[in-house]
Amino acid sequence: MPPLLDVLNLRIVFATAHGAVAAVRDVGFTIDAGEVLGLVGESGSGKSVSALAILRLLPPQAGIQGSVQFSGKDLLALPEAAMRRIRGAGISMIFQEPMTALNPSMRVGDQIAEAVLAHATNGTNKSQAWQAAVDALRTVAIADADRRARDYPHQLSGGQRQRVMIALAVVNRPSLLIADEPTTALDVTIQAQVLDLLAELRQKFSLAMLFISHDLAVVSQISDRIGVMYAGSIAEMGGASQVFQNPVHPYTRGLLHSVPTLRTARSKPLQTIEGSVPSMTAPPPGCAFEPRCPSHIESCSAELPPLVEVSPGHLARCPVVAGRSAEP
Repeated sequence: MPPLLDVLNLRIVFATAHGAVAAVRDVGFTIDAGEVLGLVGESGSGKSVSALAILRLLPPQAGIQGSVQFSGKDLLALPEAAMRRIRGAGISMIFQEPMTALNPSMRVGDQIAEAVLAHATNGTNKSQAWQAAVDALRTVAIADADRRARDYPHQLSGGQRQRVMIALAVVNRPSLLIADEPTTALDVTIQAQVLDLLAELRQKFSLAMLFISHDLAVVSQISDRIGVMYAGSIAEMGGASQVFQNPVHPYTRGLLHSVPTLRTARSKPLQTIEGSVPSMTAPPPGCAFEPRCPSHIESCSAELPPLVEVSPGHLARCPVVAGRSAEP
């Protein structure tokens, strides 16, 4: 059975006053129906840009190449009218900051009802759309949903606004949900509630998810598979247990080693990754992590390494690791 989403050789280049910026280079991944793929990496690694490209929400100056197949349709080749029918119905997105993503001049119920009416095909009227909005708020466990639907975004707490964003995303029962940093700026308690809610909705609606975060702990809780991004490329991809228990790419290992645990001695400084991310206006011809990598070899600087399977379902973009996996 083909995957629900199949992204292949995605490349995104922005034209700027300082030259072309290669924000995403040769990114590819699949998501099966009902599966959660976590995409993790530091700010600027290309996670959110890749998600926006899937929904074709990038500005005109973004040059997009590659293939994005969703339910057998090439999203990058669809007419805009056909793409509008998929956005919010087939694929929905939870944006990073609900206070800026929600319209401050509209009641939250009206914003959800507007999404219902935009994709209605059975003569749904405004009253029915409003009731669907209230029901969606109940689904995401907002208390007193009838009254809260009449509130404006500024009248809600941060956690409530995030729940409204989730209600807006799932009201039309999409098959794929893109969650872009859905727990950012939330305290730990609310963060846990949002993750539990997403897990519950996944089971209830058989949702597939692309879950984007820079927080390794959050991604580990919800993802079936994990892709680690660095400087516009996927450095490592595998099952959650493979990536966390047996990381093979030097960047993935560096990320995991920098996370403090209960066993970390308070008297010792945290481990860091030396150096800095390269400028994407002039990215290195080879592995972007090579200047910072303690294990690099000569071929690392020659060209962008391919993703190589180091064990079943576990891929890494590293010639050193590939060489070891090829040894008898």
